Amino acid sequence: MNDSGSHRAITIKTAEELEIMWQANQIVAGVLDLLQSSVAPGKSTLFLDQLAEEYCRDHGAEPAFKGYRGFPGSLCVSVNEQVVHGIPSKKTILKEGDIVSVDFGTLFRGFYGDSAVTIACGNINHKVAELLTVTEQALQYGIEQMVVGNRVSDVSRAVQEYVEKMGFSVVKQFVGHGIGSELHEAPEVPNYVQRQSSPRLKEGMVLAIEPMVNMGTGKVKVLKDQWTVVTADRKPSAHFEHSVAVTSTGPAILSKLGSLPPK
Repeated sequence: MNDSGSHRAITIKTAEELEIMWQANQIVAGVLDLLQSSVAPGKSTLFLDQLAEEYCRDHGAEPAFKGYRGFPGSLCVSVNEQVVHGIPSKKTILKEGDIVSVDFGTLFRGFYGDSAVTIACGNINHKVAELLTVTEQALQYGIEQMVVGNRVSDVSRAVQEYVEKMGFSVVKQFVGHGIGSELHEAPEVPNYVQRQSSPRLKEGMVLAIEPMVNMGTGKVKVLKDQWTVVTADRKPSAHFEHSVAVTSTGPAILSKLGSLPPK
């Protein structure tokens, strides 16, 4: 999930806290892995939500988004032109050629995990497939900048420059965020370079980096349900996210399935 954490102080996590956050994020990774194999034509987005919540609770965690600021689901599930914060529904039935962005968070032993992936439903248009590839690669380029001494703007620049070079648009209205004992902490992590200076990255910081990339315009609007964000031109959008720790040896992707706990 996506929100501003700008009014809070940046927190530095201890080794013990990073271990718990890794566990929280491994549960998220397990959920997203399950969803990757469950997205199929004829399935409802509510079905995906129920799978996610059941897996989460079976692994000893709480779904972080359920009830957060009134959000009705456990899973944000956004189809095609929906960017983020789509509400699960038994009426929304997936069909061949759809793309489905799933964003999930956990609360485990007092700490949060958060990650997202966009999944193809059956065979998808080649240009849409490129959108997914570019968005996931942009996330990877952002993660590579998560080293001690860099600034948050280095992450933002890596994402924006690659996305725009490939002919797509970054969403500017929503940003990534710090994460820890709160779901949304400082600093904000925009997917574009802002004019003001940004915080330096220090060992023990954890950021949720989440490029939201549109096929057409970067402009978005919020639907009347007050949650679902769609592209202004109704062209497809993709969303990938990882929770990443800054360590002395480089970035540690906490939400990568099967990753090792950070040292």
